Amino acid sequence: MKRTDLLRHLERYGCLLRREGGRHSIYINPDNGWQTPIPRHREIPDLLAKKICRDLEIPEP
Repeated sequence: MKRTDLLRHLERYGCLLRREGGRHSIYINPDNGWQTPIPRHREIPDLLAKKICRDLEIPEP
């Protein structure tokens, strides 16, 4: 999955960029306070995208 598509999906469900790390972007779900790192690769494996969504407690893409 393309990183831009995943970020669009996260933002559609209300997740926000908390900060930029060294090699990752940290996104947070303000509804429940959960956060997770998003790697800065053009392509993100589908299993990782599903794990990120599970970590933030939003529907999978």
